[in-house]
Amino acid sequence: MSEDINHNRRRFFGTAAMTIAAAQLGMFGVAQAQSAQTKPTALPAIKPGTNTSFGPLKQIDAGVLNIGYAEAGPADGPPVILLHGWPYDIHSFVDVAPLLAAQGYRVIIPYLRGYGTTRFLSASTARNGQQSVVAVDILALMDALKIEKAILGGFDWGARTVNILAALWPERCKAMVSVSGYLIGSQEAGKNPLPPKAELQWWYQYYFATERGQEGYAKYRRDFSRLIWQIASPKWNFDDATFDRSAASFDNPDHVAIVIHNYRWRLGLAEGEAQYDDLEMRLAKAPAISAPTITMEGDANGAPHPEPAAYRNKFTGTYEHRTVDGGIGHDLPQEAPQAFAQAIIDVDRF
Repeated sequence: MSEDINHNRRRFFGTAAMTIAAAQLGMFGVAQAQSAQTKPTALPAIKPGTNTSFGPLKQIDAGVLNIGYAEAGPADGPPVILLHGWPYDIHSFVDVAPLLAAQGYRVIIPYLRGYGTTRFLSASTARNGQQSVVAVDILALMDALKIEKAILGGFDWGARTVNILAALWPERCKAMVSVSGYLIGSQEAGKNPLPPKAELQWWYQYYFATERGQEGYAKYRRDFSRLIWQIASPKWNFDDATFDRSAASFDNPDHVAIVIHNYRWRLGLAEGEAQYDDLEMRLAKAPAISAPTITMEGDANGAPHPEPAAYRNKFTGTYEHRTVDGGIGHDLPQEAPQAFAQAIIDVDRF
């Protein structure tokens, strides 16, 4: 699958255009950000799907969870934390991890709450999927692993989570790679109706708002998730084995509750927990992100996503946007692992 990266040069809010010098690196071109100080490291070409597994998973108590995570690379390497979305799992980064590990990074890829081997420590803890609590989980993971600051990367729920971490705890974020840009939202913003064509893209959100939807997802979660994969990445010809590796993580006993609460909370149909009200009020103001950032988008993303111009002003530090060509859909790290890993390395040099 081609991974040619087109680097946009745009003008935003009267600022001068960002000049990008393209350099040929392996199978795709990488544009160096204006303020980058060193020449980017050229990664070896890799065919998506080359790797199918991680080493033995690890578990650690962090906050209200016992978090399962994959780790690759030297223990003393610069830490990189990569976060998956719904309905995906840590295997979205199965080809990214070895590329970064070979460059000396310590790569941490946790299962989010409700996925894989991550479990709640107490049966009485609310199965809460609101946006701030997922970020609090990752902050707790960093504390448990004694990671003071890390490069953060993610897509879908994972992108929203790294956005929140970078916005609310900037001292913990060295740099960030965010697929689909700025995804922080609020319940109030979620009340605003969209044009019908846009609303249609969120059909599953309204399905999950019903008891029928909750029961249907519980009963057909694998069929449902496969459909989402196909819609979100219409040009990705993933095989059964690739899907099944990720789908196994949806058998988590809390998966359905977390997913349903996440989408109901967004629509204001489910309450969050009072202890996170202050965080949500801060996020509702759509705070800017000062960390060095590369945003990315696949040229064939079939999932709802904002256009880069809509979020450019939310990034106040060194910034670059990259569009990855070649029929790349929503699960960009798995469909274009070389491009995603290259972005992590490059943003580290901003």
